[in-house]
Amino acid sequence: MTVPFTLSRERLAQARVLVVGDAMLDRYWYGAVDRISPEAPVPVVRVTRQEERMGGAANVAYNIVTVGARASLLSVVGDDEASHQLEALVAASGITPCFGRDPQLKTTVKLRVIGRQQQLLRLDFENTPENEVLASQSAAFDEMLPQHDTVLFSDYGKGGLAHIALMIDQARAAGKVVLVDPKGSDYSRYKNATAITPNRAELEQVIGHWHDEADLQSRAHKLREELQLQAVLLTRSEEGMTLFDARGQLHVPAVAREVFDVTGAGDTVIATLAAMLAAGLSLREAVPVANRAGGIVVGKFGTATVTYEELFS
Repeated sequence: MTVPFTLSRERLAQARVLVVGDAMLDRYWYGAVDRISPEAPVPVVRVTRQEERMGGAANVAYNIVTVGARASLLSVVGDDEASHQLEALVAASGITPCFGRDPQLKTTVKLRVIGRQQQLLRLDFENTPENEVLASQSAAFDEMLPQHDTVLFSDYGKGGLAHIALMIDQARAAGKVVLVDPKGSDYSRYKNATAITPNRAELEQVIGHWHDEADLQSRAHKLREELQLQAVLLTRSEEGMTLFDARGQLHVPAVAREVFDVTGAGDTVIATLAAMLAAGLSLREAVPVANRAGGIVVGKFGTATVTYEELFS
């Protein structure tokens, strides 16, 4: 499935997206699994290769850059080895980094152990940033806002978006498009955003279980009106995605392809959406493009990205 139009590289290269949220470092340890441990009924992984990638909000920003737009990343990290490694990866990727540092904070690291092309174990290292660092993030946000077309809040519930309600209001007052990848059951903090992009499990946590499509539409539009959003974009995995806006509903079926790994697919969808909106597309024009990007990235392993050629060829 191709998108119904092609957006020029030149137009996309002028699009500027400010990503704000919880950045993290994804570590992968690959190894051979030849035996079961004599100490416990678990496989023994002999690590042969290590890889590090940008995760969380950093992966969102990277998806924006790889598709051809420009991205800045505003986040709070620790002052540890992982944070410096993450910042180096971010800077090398072409993303403009703006990291607030908290010496008491442990930069979020997700360590995945891979054997026989399967994830055997994931270890998470994290804690919550101090309010002082979050306040400095708000000051940096004020400075960066005028230089960007779209603001994307990537909420992973790690504490980096304590002031999100204030930042949404500032961005909307400045006439910016505001997208939110939500987390948790309290969506009131996302009030007045342009659009939110929950998946099925996330939306169900907020509006309850729906019985059929009509019930889903009723609940989704009620949420949209309560939060004064222009749209709710529900990502539905193998069912594609549905946009609920003032005109009604727009459903885009999933792009048929073999699903290899859904890790980071939501990042790719909202990143592509943000880039398209920053380039001047409407939500209804941007959704099919974002849907295609999500379909491409699930065919890749780990937190992956999509290129301009893949998206528009």
